[in-house]
Amino acid sequence: MTQTRPTLLALGYGFSARALAARLLPEGWRVLGTTRDDDKAKRMQAEGVEAVSWSAEGLADALSETTHLLVSAGPDDDGDPSLRLAGDAIADAAPALHWAGYLSTTGVYGDHHGGWVDETTPLLPTTERGEKRVEAEAAWGAIPGLPLHVFRLAGIYGPGRGPFEKLRRGKAERIVKPGQVFSRIHVDDIAQVLHASIERPNFGAVYNVCDDDPAPPQDVIAYAAELLGVPVPPEVPFHKADLSPMARSFYSDNKRVSNDRIKTELGIELIHPNYRSGLAALLDTEPA
Repeated sequence: MTQTRPTLLALGYGFSARALAARLLPEGWRVLGTTRDDDKAKRMQAEGVEAVSWSAEGLADALSETTHLLVSAGPDDDGDPSLRLAGDAIADAAPALHWAGYLSTTGVYGDHHGGWVDETTPLLPTTERGEKRVEAEAAWGAIPGLPLHVFRLAGIYGPGRGPFEKLRRGKAERIVKPGQVFSRIHVDDIAQVLHASIERPNFGAVYNVCDDDPAPPQDVIAYAAELLGVPVPPEVPFHKADLSPMARSFYSDNKRVSNDRIKTELGIELIHPNYRSGLAALLDTEPA
């Protein structure tokens, strides 16, 4: 590798990768991201990000110029799509990389009946989606010489991903399952955690990425309604809620996720330590 300018390749250029790119580009980084969509490629290029075709040849070429690798493309029914498409090229590039990050999920811990989990908690997923993430983490961890860091993300929200649109349309519901809590994280805090890890690499590290305040979902909707000045939606018992199978599956896990490690090892001070801070900031970026 002759590349001297720090170059990030994002396998799956999505919400979190875009937020990280917004931090790196002003520092002089080169950022590449994969996409299969021509319109998205044009939007990426307008933001200073080089679009890479989702092909074995495209990934191999990009990897030859990459110093830092972010994997945000999740597993599908057949396993990890990046490794399936370009596993040999990734393995060949691994020893020359300065840093690699895999975006996983706190769903790998499974259900803890509202109890706390941290990075040392055994991985006992209760959903097929969680099982595939455990398998993907292991597959990436098995690549010789890869300077891997695993980031287990809580529920992500941020600009364009929040409760305000549904509340404005009168479509939001306050679904109540007694004792249920979820951990969350604003995309800006994901970006600052990834940035901090790049600056303080610790190969083999695993980090939970979540805020300080696991909370019942109905409380979040109620607070968002108060911010908007619209009526708080009535409560809907979980067993009566009209949810898709995937949405319903999220309620099968109930846990509080500790974020101590990102603070002690990476020096993180959360931009949005709870959903109240995050939603208040988000309201300023949402369309009216």
